[in-house]
Amino acid sequence: MSEEQRDQSQSPAVSAEPPVGPQPEPIRFFGTSWVDHTDGYALRRAALAAGSLVGAAAGAYLLRLAYEGLEIGNVGPFLSISVIVLFAIATAIAFAKTWESFGRRPAPSSDEAALKGLKAIGFIGSLLAYFLRSLTEAPGEKLHRTEYERAAAEYERRRSSRTGNPAARRRPKRKK
Repeated sequence: MSEEQRDQSQSPAVSAEPPVGPQPEPIRFFGTSWVDHTDGYALRRAALAAGSLVGAAAGAYLLRLAYEGLEIGNVGPFLSISVIVLFAIATAIAFAKTWESFGRRPAPSSDEAALKGLKAIGFIGSLLAYFLRSLTEAPGEKLHRTEYERAAAEYERRRSSRTGNPAARRRPKRKK
């Protein structure tokens, strides 16, 4: 074993103490950098906005190719119009549900699981919601920040009400 390896192996162990107080919940693509806007937060937000817009444009182009395939297949106007209406409705619902999810958590008994297929069909709406939200903040940041600040305030309130060692308190004398 070299001298450097011995020095590294003899270094004190890193303390594995759990963090004190509430911890921020990570957001997809941002981790916990949303708390203090560090670690390339602005760059990540710009990349997410650009990526979601490019993804939406690519999805729209693919849907256009699919529509042209229907036209080439000469399926008739009813089916062509039905496909356009279906994708428009699915996109609008996906946009609304994605936008709504940035502001509140879904209820445990909500119908979010039932809408997964519809949101997959209307993926362009979800991507546009991500684009618009990432222009102002990380998607879901406002919700997470509100919850984190509420938990931190609650923790401080509970912590400040404690004074001294509870085991050292004098017990009141009982009447006989």
